[in-house]
Amino acid sequence: MEGCIFCKIIKGEIPSIKVYEDERVYAFADINPITDGHTLIIPKAHAENLWEISEKNITAIHQASIKIATAMLKVLGPVGIAVMQLNGKEVNQVVMHYHLHLIPKAAGGSKLKMTEWELVPGDVDKIKGIGEQIGAAI
Repeated sequence: MEGCIFCKIIKGEIPSIKVYEDERVYAFADINPITDGHTLIIPKAHAENLWEISEKNITAIHQASIKIATAMLKVLGPVGIAVMQLNGKEVNQVVMHYHLHLIPKAAGGSKLKMTEWELVPGDVDKIKGIGEQIGAAI
């Protein structure tokens, strides 16, 4: 897509630090890492978000995520890896090209703020109603 920074990275028009590549996906080191090893995995075919990406490409991204996470475990020895994916500007998606973040958590490292939230019991009837509506829409 014209003007998309991630499409330009895929085409080699903008440099990146490649971590992994196959016929469907490209993975590279995030230049604004939350932690050491923070990696982005993107489809080579432009898709803005979860609603646009093909099933084959999202499957390829998650297959690549297993390979990359396994390599992170060998190289970095994290105590965990946050897998994060945002859809839409209102949830802070900055680059409008589908991307999956792999963010390793080092032992003794800073907390990953995006993985912590207060557990507050919800209204079970409301939860049930919304769940049923979503299920029916499938």
